[in-house]
Amino acid sequence: MSRFFVWDARLLVYLGGGVVSALVDIGIMQWLIGVSVAPLLATSVGFLVGLCVNYLFHSRLTFRTAARSNGSFLRYLSVVALNYLITLGLVAASVALFHQALPGKLLSLPLIAINGYLLGKHWVFK
Repeated sequence: MSRFFVWDARLLVYLGGGVVSALVDIGIMQWLIGVSVAPLLATSVGFLVGLCVNYLFHSRLTFRTAARSNGSFLRYLSVVALNYLITLGLVAASVALFHQALPGKLLSLPLIAINGYLLGKHWVFK
């Protein structure tokens, strides 16, 4: 496992990009909920905007030496789809249990960060 998940400079850059993306994502989600947009729709919009920030950050900074191709972009979208489903599932559970989207969203962040880094490093941008 240590060979697969090495704490290197790239991981720190990845985490920094994740924090920026998460702040954009959560900020938009919370703002939309505040203006009466349904929680799952607000979660989706926040996720999509955060996705754009995330892709730009990681394709230009974190994994900049990786080849950019249609194949890597399709692999990236596959990881995004998986992370999106994880996020929606946890937000839906949080809304059902606590009548709030934010706890589920916050719980999803470390899970999708680990998933995204490992798949990004070893599959998407390889």
